[in-house]
Amino acid sequence: MKLAERMSRLGTETAFEVLAKARALEARGKSVIHLEIGEPDFDTPAHVVEAGANSLRSGDTHYSPSSGIPELRQSIARYAGRKRGLTFSPEQVVATPGGKPIMFFVILALAQEGDEVIYPNPGFPIYESMINFVGATPVPIPLREDKRFRLDVDELASKITPRTRLLIINSPQNPTGSVLERSDVAGIAELAVRHDLTVLSDEIYSEILYEGEHVSIAGFPGMAERTIILDGFSKTYAMTGWRLGYGIMPSGFAPQITRLVTNSVSCTATFVQKAGTAALEGPPDDVLAMVAEFRRRRQVIVDGLNAIPRLRCAMPAGAFYAFPYVGDAGMDCRAFADYLLNEAGVATLSGTSFGAFGEGYLRLSYANSIANLQAALDRIESAIKKLR
Repeated sequence: MKLAERMSRLGTETAFEVLAKARALEARGKSVIHLEIGEPDFDTPAHVVEAGANSLRSGDTHYSPSSGIPELRQSIARYAGRKRGLTFSPEQVVATPGGKPIMFFVILALAQEGDEVIYPNPGFPIYESMINFVGATPVPIPLREDKRFRLDVDELASKITPRTRLLIINSPQNPTGSVLERSDVAGIAELAVRHDLTVLSDEIYSEILYEGEHVSIAGFPGMAERTIILDGFSKTYAMTGWRLGYGIMPSGFAPQITRLVTNSVSCTATFVQKAGTAALEGPPDDVLAMVAEFRRRRQVIVDGLNAIPRLRCAMPAGAFYAFPYVGDAGMDCRAFADYLLNEAGVATLSGTSFGAFGEGYLRLSYANSIANLQAALDRIESAIKKLR
């Protein structure tokens, strides 16, 4: 079967590849501590599960509107607006099976051959994959440790050309855990308005924040008509397997994204949307407890990594990832990640899984118990001692 040329430009998400390797080792009897997958290790809140189950029992097993059921879109508009101090209408909301379709559809709808798309690097790998897939040119904006992995606004300005069509930002950020400050976002917004750029703002980790405040670029002057917010339920409500995300965008653009939904997946499962509505309308206790636990784990893993010779780790301000520098271990980061998996039984991701500017780093998800994190740190330290 002869594949279309564009398939050669499509990347992947390395976390799932490393997970498969780790599972294969476990099947052969090796103990593996999983720090590779970006997935909360908590259960979906009980009231959310019950809402989904009740929806199925009541017969919600048929097609729904491609843009999402009205009650979910209303809840999203109300909830997202309240959290960001903005006003959204349900007509601006499109619900999708997970957050990735918003990336896919927005890039597909806006970028074409000859266009340039600026995106964070290291960053979520699907950004670059989709830019390449549609035939546009990916333009990485490096995130550096000396800036606490925050985007440098002056450097961003130097990357913008007459061919720049779209800018992607992500805060809190995967894989570094960095959070853009208000001054950063203000500078990015000024550039977007000046150069007439559309911004895809990935805010999927906006509720998992330990320092500062979440600042959405949609709230800055001139940005309401040029911003698409990507958000969802996977991280905040431990609903990765439910597959529910959404975009909030200018009302005139929403029908275009809805057409792509209709042409690809038809709609998002109704019972999942009912569960999502319950998540937004219900008590926040489970979310607050999860974030508090992540805060404790963050301290454990960062302190532990910094106590290991040849490693250093900045304190992440959001999400649930540590991004330590491992460049002094004597090998490139991909080889080091393989070494830790095979030698120590600790599954991590190389920084280059998130782009070329991730060289020298690893991403460790601390969505695991404190006992397992401490065991992983012990294993990493022992493995490093074996290196010359």
